[in-house]
Amino acid sequence: MQSRISKNRAGSMDEKTLSKEELIGLHVKIKECNDPSWNSKIGVIIDETKNTFIIEIGDQKKRIAKNIARFEFEVDGKKMMLNGSKILYRPENRIKKTR
Repeated sequence: MQSRISKNRAGSMDEKTLSKEELIGLHVKIKECNDPSWNSKIGVIIDETKNTFIIEIGDQKKRIAKNIARFEFEVDGKKMMLNGSKILYRPENRIKKTR
């Protein structure tokens, strides 16, 4: 997966630091979701709001609520999970507010 995260930062990346990074453009897999039709879907995040991701899956753009799923990202070969309910912030505010 192509990543916009620098090599220096990727080596020390964990879930907490990933949650403070730009997620648009990253490949994502939905690992667990309250809506079973989303489980195991893979795509690229193309936009983000406070409560949702817009993910391009194939040739379709789908909107998923952050608070109903756990997302898996891979950065330089390292897989990391983010609980969507922990990143319910506008992308520009997430750096300051991530729990």
